[in-house]
Amino acid sequence: MNQTKLDPKVIEILEDKIQLIRTEKGAVYLVGPIRLPVNLYGETIVFSWYCWLNCNEVTENFENIIEKLSSVNLAELQQSSVLVYGDFEYEEDAIIRMHSICHTGDIFGSKRCDCGYQLKESMKMIVDHGTGALFYLANHEGRGIGLFSKAMAYVLQENGYDTVDANESLGFVDDSRNYEDAIYVLKALRSKPVTLMTNNPRKLQALKESGLPVSGRQAIWGDKSEFNERYLQTKVQRSGHLDDHTTCPKD
Repeated sequence: MNQTKLDPKVIEILEDKIQLIRTEKGAVYLVGPIRLPVNLYGETIVFSWYCWLNCNEVTENFENIIEKLSSVNLAELQQSSVLVYGDFEYEEDAIIRMHSICHTGDIFGSKRCDCGYQLKESMKMIVDHGTGALFYLANHEGRGIGLFSKAMAYVLQENGYDTVDANESLGFVDDSRNYEDAIYVLKALRSKPVTLMTNNPRKLQALKESGLPVSGRQAIWGDKSEFNERYLQTKVQRSGHLDDHTTCPKD
């Protein structure tokens, strides 16, 4: 696509919705909030939606950034986003989830994992709590190996490999996910403590090491079935996930 000059009115509208977050490697550009009504278990809940773009260029000339996007096929890349509910900036008690994209679980409802369940359940827990945020991390597919590699890992799993062995047999580490950008965005949206919904101690460690005030952790186990029993066991036995809920798989 050719780069075209934007209408000044378009720039005026968008500039009020774009925020520059400086990082050690460049910048994160955060757009939002955008009103997003969501069907959650048959009820319409209105969230505030943000999306962010990681970029090497650091500038407050947002017109320059916006004009360049038409010549870059962002559909071939992946951008992360965050759903915010309630008075997230100022409320004393807020819960969050750092949710890694799972094409098969989140979109198709696959029972090979518990990702789809965790996505919907964390949204419901945020609404029930009254305020919180769901960070949807788009470059985390397959614990960071990507969708195509994840498909190959699934083939290995169907031939006796567990999740960890499958990833490592393809030349990857068990978990290569990075939370740096999401943490920058979280710090821009809130300075008060948060409770993290996770079973993964690495996520909790990443938040604490960044200096974020963390008031606690809430487990999010569920949707155990014959299809994901080994997957859940591997999370606990080999990936170090915290087995602290009654629906968590046991030996």
